Amino acid sequence: MSRIVIVGANHAGTAAANAILDNHPGNEVVIIDQNSNISFLGCGMALWVGQQISGPEGLFYQTKEGFEAKGATVLMETRVESIDYDAQVVHAVAADGARIDEPYDKLILATGSLPIIPPVEGIGLENVQRVKLFQDAQIVVDKLQDPTIRRVTVVGAGYIGVELAEAFRRNGLDVTLVDMAPTCISSNFDKEFSDLMAANLRDHGIELAFSEKVLRLEGEGGEVARVVTDKGTYETDLVCMCIGFKPNTKLFADAGFDTLRNGALLVNHHQETSRKGVYAIGDCSSCFYNAKDGEPAYIALATNAVRSGIVAGHNACGTTIESAGVQGSSGICIYDLKMVATGLTEAAARRAGYDVRVSDFSQVQKATFVETENPEVKIRVVFDGTTRRVLGAQMASTYDMSAGIHMFSLAIQEGLTIDRLALLDVFFLPHFNQPYNYYTMATYSAVLGA
Repeated sequence: MSRIVIVGANHAGTAAANAILDNHPGNEVVIIDQNSNISFLGCGMALWVGQQISGPEGLFYQTKEGFEAKGATVLMETRVESIDYDAQVVHAVAADGARIDEPYDKLILATGSLPIIPPVEGIGLENVQRVKLFQDAQIVVDKLQDPTIRRVTVVGAGYIGVELAEAFRRNGLDVTLVDMAPTCISSNFDKEFSDLMAANLRDHGIELAFSEKVLRLEGEGGEVARVVTDKGTYETDLVCMCIGFKPNTKLFADAGFDTLRNGALLVNHHQETSRKGVYAIGDCSSCFYNAKDGEPAYIALATNAVRSGIVAGHNACGTTIESAGVQGSSGICIYDLKMVATGLTEAAARRAGYDVRVSDFSQVQKATFVETENPEVKIRVVFDGTTRRVLGAQMASTYDMSAGIHMFSLAIQEGLTIDRLALLDVFFLPHFNQPYNYYTMATYSAVLGA
């Protein structure tokens, strides 16, 4: 049996701890986290800000007390200062200043990620917010009670930026969404899909300032008052920075780990780092991107974090489980528009050098004789023309077709060809779909057209 220390207790750390405590009794588990809470679901933060849920309580799925009931030692509001990898000791400081030394047999690093904050002039003004932790969201919710805040500027039009733009608009505020890219959510969708979301945002009264670079933030009386870009100036009472995230690995910078260029710790399929007995999971680590031939990549998603935690937890206890890699499957729902994606977009596949082929298909969801709401589903499948292997897929509809993306995710993971998918055995019932539904028609059309 081992003494296992886990540094970090959000999604990845929580998953690792649960895997150990639930499946490998007898191991001693110590969890260290500098925050005051565990397992905050940041993906639900915008629902709270936008008053689509009544409060944040349901955004937590584990507690300090819950872990302690399973037998773990949990040190909250405790900051790790250094790690002696030779002596196998974690050196930390508690909130009251007490120094703590925790020896380990196995170490799991789950330090997560940090928001990217650009070094622009005025970034330190009041009412310029980052949004990641529960405390960040609480500050934003509290600020929205101030009647003088009427105009909000969101910088960054990825998933979180778009979700918060909707949330602020649901509060009746004037919202401007700024991004250097020519459209929104462009890392996850091709232009034909991301433009659907842009139109959706515009139709709901959100001002879009795309292809614009933020030069500086200007203030009055210490509070932010304007966002100045290379193409315009936007009066504002609150700014939310949603540019993206970077791995929180500064603590390990001089420890001799193999890393990606952005500092994420490189791991093998057991989530073990280049240091034996030290595992890295979640947003501080790399993953294997199946859509690009399994190469190491950085894809910060809660689902990836949970799976990596499960893998590391079992391996740290001597049970060999290998990561199957990831496809980067993700989704977003803004007002009534639902969009999901997995693997490579057409643009990303071309940049990666594949012999790219694309199949686009649109079809109403159910049989045409069904006399109920029957929304259209738009789908794109990206595949390699030489190997015929599926590389990615995107779907959009006002109908919840999200489960369909899992089929394409599995196809990418298992290296299936477009030809194998074209005649997949998919059930038919008029209440749900058509005899030749959009999954099979998109792939069948690809076979015919290739």
